[in-house]
Amino acid sequence: MATYRAIAATSETIRTLLDEACPRGEFLDARFELFQAADFQKQLDEGISIFLYRIAINLSRRNLPPTVTPDGRRLRPPLPVDLFYVISAWGRSVSRQHGLIGWCMRTLEDASILPAAVLNGTGPDEDTFRPHEAVELSCEPLSLQDLNNLWEIVRPNVPISMTYVARLIALESTVPMPQTYAPAQTREVEFAKWPER
Repeated sequence: MATYRAIAATSETIRTLLDEACPRGEFLDARFELFQAADFQKQLDEGISIFLYRIAINLSRRNLPPTVTPDGRRLRPPLPVDLFYVISAWGRSVSRQHGLIGWCMRTLEDASILPAAVLNGTGPDEDTFRPHEAVELSCEPLSLQDLNNLWEIVRPNVPISMTYVARLIALESTVPMPQTYAPAQTREVEFAKWPER
């Protein structure tokens, strides 16, 4: 299970992945930035913006069991969340913009599973994700109505974009579960005879 820093680490991993994979011979001046809604009022000359526009509880894994620590303590169950991103391409010309979004989509498809080593390598903490964890990144197109609602936030600068979801990030709790029963001290076994017929 990941710590509460997992959301920031996932966003930064996507940004770093694109920045490091960028073919600088073709997109020399491309910048890769994490955006808030207000940042759409400024435009990048050339590059990719990553905007986390929604976080939702993953209902398919909502009832996870409690976490048991190595010392035997039981902690409240982790909270599974999905992160929804708008990845937008900015360019000085239409062809540059189209080239960037095409390259970006191909790169994200090739890196659809982000392992813990990659996720932990970009954040301030090296132990945000446990070694066995990974995040699944996949394209999640929005309906025209949802996309229109989203662009109402960022008008007038509406860049060409794709939407992605990072799935199954389990945010672990540090709150212990209440002890509802006493630890077993002894075991009592009783035998009984079957009645004779």
